[in-house]
Amino acid sequence: MKLGGTDIEIPSLALGTWAMGGGDSWGESDRNLSIRTVHRALELGVTFIDTAPAYGNGTSERLLGDALEGKRSRCILATKCGLVWGAEDEGSVHKSRDGVVIRRNLSRSSLIKQVEESLRRLKTDYIDLLLTHWQPIPPFYTPIEEIVSTFEELRHQGKIRAYGACNVSLDELKEYQNVGSPALVQERFSMLTRNKAALSAYCAEQGLTFQAYSPLERGLLTGRVSLDSEVVGTAKASVTWFESERRAKVLHLLDALSDYAVKYDCTIGNLVLAWTKEASPTMNVLCGARKPEQIEENSKALGLHLSHRDWTIIDSMARSLL
Repeated sequence: MKLGGTDIEIPSLALGTWAMGGGDSWGESDRNLSIRTVHRALELGVTFIDTAPAYGNGTSERLLGDALEGKRSRCILATKCGLVWGAEDEGSVHKSRDGVVIRRNLSRSSLIKQVEESLRRLKTDYIDLLLTHWQPIPPFYTPIEEIVSTFEELRHQGKIRAYGACNVSLDELKEYQNVGSPALVQERFSMLTRNKAALSAYCAEQGLTFQAYSPLERGLLTGRVSLDSEVVGTAKASVTWFESERRAKVLHLLDALSDYAVKYDCTIGNLVLAWTKEASPTMNVLCGARKPEQIEENSKALGLHLSHRDWTIIDSMARSLL
């Protein structure tokens, strides 16, 4: 598929590296396994890779920089900007994590500094896709027009090829469009999280790529989680579907989907990813992995297509939980 209105081609499935950053969000992560996961993704055709400076406070970007040495030309690399955590960094408080205060700063001077730091950590001289991680808020509010003009400057310099935004409202996206040419919008979306469905539909109308993050609800929809499974890290703990009563309902849904997994000769996780992939004409699905076997399983969804009838039935089954 095309990346928005650009001439950049991407697979419909992308590799997410948030969990590779470890820390409070995901718990301990194995560096060597993560690097092998990146290499395996490239071998399997999952050549669109997403990261962010804030993942492990630079850990994920540094890991990717090492993993992609000698392989950079084989992937479309996306990273983000707007979250800073240095002791001297200014910005609106976003959250506290891993012993530091994460702040939002999308000012021109900060963005230019952030991009240089990302290029250094990633060991590359260009970023294929740069995304605002979270939108600016007072008291350090930056007008979207200023953000986009900085992106255009960076693109003119050859440091980025395209840009977009994460976690935006429809009005904010329209503002990005009014002053620039965003290629991709990244939002949390799954069969159990649909509050951005209208935004996804708008992106399809506009020819913008809509990238769904957490399509497997951070592991819950893989079919490998039980009622007794331990919830490790704040990323999973923040998903309300992991709460015991709600988890039981999800597991009942997954049991009901098992017949379809047999029909399509795939895992429950593959089925969920295929459903997500076909939820919108411009949908791109971002799947986290930090073990080779995880990306091997996820990649099978690349070639999996559900019939319209089956997609609709599965959709109805999932909606019964909402």
